[in-house]
Amino acid sequence: MAPSWRSWLANEGSKHLFLFFWLSLNVWFFWKTFLLYYQGPQYYYLHQMLGLGLCVSRASASVLNLNCCLVLLPMCRVLLAFLRGSQKVASKKTRRLLDKSKTFHVTCGVTICVFSVLHVAAHLVNALNFSENFNEDFLALNAANYRGEDPRNLLFATVPGLTGVIMVLVLFLMCTASTYAIRVSNYDIFWYTHNLFFVFYMLLMLHVSGGVLKYQTNLKEHPPGCFNPNKTLRENMTVPKAFEETFPDYTTEPFPEDLSVPEPFVQNNFMSICSEEPTFQSHFPETWFWISGPLCLYCVERLYRYIRSNKPVTITSVISHPSNVLEVRMVKDDFKARPGQYVILHCPRVSALESHPFTLTMCPTDTKATFGVHLKVVGDWTERFRDLLLLHSNQDTEILPIFQQRRYPKLYVDGPFGSPFEESLNYEISLCVAGGIGVTPFASILNTLLDGWKCYKLRRLYFIWVCRDIESFRWFADLLCMLHNKLWQENRPDYVNIQLYLSQTDGIQKIIGEKYQALNSRLLIGRPRWKLLFDEIAKCNRRKTIGVFCCGPNKISKILHKLSNSSNPYGTRFEYNKESFS
Repeated sequence: MAPSWRSWLANEGSKHLFLFFWLSLNVWFFWKTFLLYYQGPQYYYLHQMLGLGLCVSRASASVLNLNCCLVLLPMCRVLLAFLRGSQKVASKKTRRLLDKSKTFHVTCGVTICVFSVLHVAAHLVNALNFSENFNEDFLALNAANYRGEDPRNLLFATVPGLTGVIMVLVLFLMCTASTYAIRVSNYDIFWYTHNLFFVFYMLLMLHVSGGVLKYQTNLKEHPPGCFNPNKTLRENMTVPKAFEETFPDYTTEPFPEDLSVPEPFVQNNFMSICSEEPTFQSHFPETWFWISGPLCLYCVERLYRYIRSNKPVTITSVISHPSNVLEVRMVKDDFKARPGQYVILHCPRVSALESHPFTLTMCPTDTKATFGVHLKVVGDWTERFRDLLLLHSNQDTEILPIFQQRRYPKLYVDGPFGSPFEESLNYEISLCVAGGIGVTPFASILNTLLDGWKCYKLRRLYFIWVCRDIESFRWFADLLCMLHNKLWQENRPDYVNIQLYLSQTDGIQKIIGEKYQALNSRLLIGRPRWKLLFDEIAKCNRRKTIGVFCCGPNKISKILHKLSNSSNPYGTRFEYNKESFS
């Protein structure tokens, strides 16, 4: 299928426009700062001493200021959830742009790493130049104490140097522990190292307070490169002939005829005369202006989240499902959530600091306060959490009444927070594709439709679920059958189109049980033929806009993304949305 510019603009236009604006901002800040330190008269003597190392170090620092400011904003989850759920952001395209917050956070983080390397390299050159170009005439400008001083003294014996070295180490740990391999193999390492960001920002504030680089303050009294007659006489130096004619009282010896008059002394037959020595002053740290606002906003949000999640929830039931999946149902006072949102669970008995996000599979309603999550046991945290919940329980699937419940460990819930799947009910037609445990965000949507679908804009839902083993479909088989029966009773059997795909099997299998007959007829063996599926949906919904939602492996996501940007002969437009659980 050929790409469609209309679909591409709908799916990628706003993202690329924002990326272009962000990139332009970085380039503008870098170039503007570079020219300022290269041509600015207040930095004339400093530039003569340090060369291009000064310009590159300050230009890269301006880019770092910008991105250290922006990298925190995508992590303000309460703010993003508020913007998504309020009428402040009425445009669907703008709300979809909020879904890229994690990608933007990663982009800013990579930019910080790249320009930190450039910043460090430039300052290493500066440290060497401070030592080699030491000038006794500008003692206030020198960071070195004498010519030939070991540059390592400037790195390890000064506040900017020492904090810079520690910041590089912290950034290296955060960067390497953020890779996909580390996050999958040992999430604890990623979690603990990423929380070093607070140490990084504290060191950053100390780093900029050293005042190593200085600018000239008396430009009128001492134009850069001017001639100081008082200093010349004191040092018994020769003066230019042009200066003798203008000021005969200051004449000592004639300027040698074979030497040309230095360019700074005479420009266009005009000579700049100094009335005093140059004075230098350190800059007020600009980094404070950049990071104080976002950092305070993030800290206030974290404090609000801590207060909001300080009271533990009441676990009403724990259900062990096939294929190592655990369902936890809970109750919490004044807890409200929208379908498709997620929460962050924290169990102190599992880990004192570590917490993990899980999509809500059941949201509280006006008639019931219970909400729940399904979690797949795949790592150390989920394994310890499962063992605590199912400890001494012989019948894992039994749901006990509240008055008969055993003592569960304390569990704290932070959230809810927004996700792309909230938009699935705001389309007239939605295509929801799940891979394995990626079905969890759609489970809350199906539960919501079971309570009532007429109040939503959604009028047709295509639900496709791909699993490797037959037992995985049992996670939500009851829910799917209940929704199917309800829609048949209301004479709307076409409202939800359910297709279940069993990707790996040695033979044809069925979901056991008479009550699952409705699903048995919708169980297909093999993988979906995505192109034919998109063509069929486009044909049945001509000239309509269809929201495509995917939660599953990247392989499926890439195929759906490509098909959503492709053209079709029916004038149907597919708008792609995705959340990764990797």
